Amino acid sequence: MDLSSDEEEVRTFVQVLSEKYNPENFPYGQGVVVLPSPPGSPVKGGLFLPSALVLSDSGISKAGAGSDIAAVCAHVLELDLSFNQLSDWDEIGTIVSSIPHLDFLNLSMNPLSGVQLNPSMADVFSRVRRLVLINTQVSWDTVHTLTQHTPELKELFLCLNGFNTVSESPAPCSSLRLLQITDNQLQDWSEVRKFGQLYPSLSTLVLANNSVDSVSDSKKTLEDLFPNLRSINLNNSGLSTWTDIERLNFFPKLEEVKAKGIPLLQSYSTQERRSLLLAQLPSVMFLNGSMVSEGEREDAERFFIRFYQDCPAQELSDRYHILVSKYGQLAPLAEVDLRPRCTTVNVRCGDRVETVDLRLEQTVGDLTKQLRALLQLQTNGIRMIYVSQEMSSVFGPEELKGNSRALHSYNIQDGDEILVIPKSKSRCDSSGL
Repeated sequence: MDLSSDEEEVRTFVQVLSEKYNPENFPYGQGVVVLPSPPGSPVKGGLFLPSALVLSDSGISKAGAGSDIAAVCAHVLELDLSFNQLSDWDEIGTIVSSIPHLDFLNLSMNPLSGVQLNPSMADVFSRVRRLVLINTQVSWDTVHTLTQHTPELKELFLCLNGFNTVSESPAPCSSLRLLQITDNQLQDWSEVRKFGQLYPSLSTLVLANNSVDSVSDSKKTLEDLFPNLRSINLNNSGLSTWTDIERLNFFPKLEEVKAKGIPLLQSYSTQERRSLLLAQLPSVMFLNGSMVSEGEREDAERFFIRFYQDCPAQELSDRYHILVSKYGQLAPLAEVDLRPRCTTVNVRCGDRVETVDLRLEQTVGDLTKQLRALLQLQTNGIRMIYVSQEMSSVFGPEELKGNSRALHSYNIQDGDEILVIPKSKSRCDSSGL
């Protein structure tokens, strides 16, 4: 009997596993050699299976026989099933239940929208510690069913699932340490607050590329909800006030903050952004991915004082007054002109006198070329005698020597004189020198 086109396209986990890890594909060997195969199994003996299986983008929509999977996957710890066609939790459950030591499971980009996980079969996920559900359109009900049956779950990835709200769960997941929920549509802090109730041991919260517009809880609330939070990523969020930044200090253990691309910082330069952020986050040890040294922290805090010291008293924040009590009132920094220093001197060659602007960072060799061109000297050899208005009466004239020596080392001043003496006859009359 002919199979329909849909049936012909069905690819199972067992089939893809057997094809990809066939020993013919690994002439030099790889991973663990799996020798036995059940009678009648499509899984070929002698498979080279690593402990981390990557079966992404393979068209898998069914599991195949669980006994076949169990026969060869006893040592497997990690499984990547991303970009497949799995749309049935029963099929996924068959795969997972047949891999007894599975620690990491990636189901990203499988079509799980509107598909609910039956709590009666959720126990098969109990060994999973890292779970990736990126762009699966999975529901919060299914997420909560999974977390209630994964007592050792440490990391959960829920990016790109279109969440604009967070539903509550009857039971928290006290084991979870890292939640990455980037590129969703969360906006109100009242939704973010729920993560503290859902995951009380949370250490890392990645909220990048959401539109979270504030951090609006009190110190006590944030201490109670997020007692263990050490890292928060708010890149490209909607934070627009310094009050929101100040409230990050209410997380009692926070030591890492990422806050790039927020509206609050758009009007500042790159250095101002980092300094102003750092000065208001005294406990943060890593800012935007970079470690903060004690020297940088002090520089940032002093910059903060100077940045705001001309503002009206009623506009100065508590942090400003705390830092002033630490460092005192600081004098404004002197403006430093970093443009190349120039000095105007008189250059004398015979009876000819030229007024020349010297760049003092240039060398004696540079000056030789400049004056030969200016005076149109035909000789390659000239001597240059420097006469200081102030010091020549004490030390006498000084010959400029050493082509690589910088002119500023001679302490040349405006109005000083340089005598040019050609070493052979030239268009300048040197009789007067």
